[in-house]
Amino acid sequence: MGHLRIGDSRVIESREVSDGVTIRRRREAPDGKRFTTYERIEKPNLAVIKKNGVRELFDREKLSIAIKRSVGKFFSSEVEVEEMIDEIEDAVYALGENEVTSKQIGDKVLDELAIRNEVAYVRFASVYQEFKTLDDFVQILEQRKRANAEKRGE
Repeated sequence: MGHLRIGDSRVIESREVSDGVTIRRRREAPDGKRFTTYERIEKPNLAVIKKNGVRELFDREKLSIAIKRSVGKFFSSEVEVEEMIDEIEDAVYALGENEVTSKQIGDKVLDELAIRNEVAYVRFASVYQEFKTLDDFVQILEQRKRANAEKRGE
């Protein structure tokens, strides 16, 4: 059997896969044989500038490990954590930059945690912002109380 060029086939059906970034296409070759192809949206390379000035490529897996290690136990399921990581990754890419700082990524993590789980938010903030005293905890708790009061319209 020879190799079939996809351009020689015709698309019968296209469907978005549940991950939102893959398209499944049912195709038919000129000889009538049918096959399936999957197209995945490829994200551009994104450089992360670390605190020490070193640049490295954005790594979703590294972000995932850091979040799971620091606050994963505060969530009810792996799916919830993965959804949160998806949101953070989308927000980082939505900045539209070729380079982002690790601070920008950390801020996006905090934004997402503030919405999803306040205990995880405080826990992550304590590491991310390098809390040294109890006053640091008191300050962040007061900020969260004010934010909640604003949400309730108080």
